[in-house]
Amino acid sequence: MPRRSVLATLTALFTPLLAPRAAEAASAASDPKWQLSDAQWKQRLSPAAYQVLRKEGTERPFSSPLNTEKRAGTFHCAGCDLPLFSSNAKYDSGTGWPSFWQPLANAIGTKVDFKLIVPRTEYHCRRCGGHQGHVFGDGPKPTGKRYCNNGVALSFKPNAQNS
Repeated sequence: MPRRSVLATLTALFTPLLAPRAAEAASAASDPKWQLSDAQWKQRLSPAAYQVLRKEGTERPFSSPLNTEKRAGTFHCAGCDLPLFSSNAKYDSGTGWPSFWQPLANAIGTKVDFKLIVPRTEYHCRRCGGHQGHVFGDGPKPTGKRYCNNGVALSFKPNAQNS
């Protein structure tokens, strides 16, 4: 059996078993304060942010003003305001989404995502469980990682001298 067929068969067999647990892992907030109902999240977030953060959607590439943000500062989760990335780790990946080579310590959690059949690593805010994006192994040194983030899932806070 060709290798692709084996992978497709295994993915088809295991996706139904893994997907519910993976979705629970992404939406689970580590902080009880952020274990909000769906109605509370809808009230708190814009429709676009709700779709990405709570329903694991993806915004259109090149649609976020944060993609071109160049000031020094910190990128926070748009759901709970947890600092996720330093502007020092941001770079232009050319993909159309804000990209970073490293998150801040203890800022994110990960899970396996099978939505495109091939497994990918999704990451989410450690505190509120909001979906941020996916991490790939094609980023710059020193980590070689590309944390490809939905801009609508972030807010930016410039350093005091830049505001």
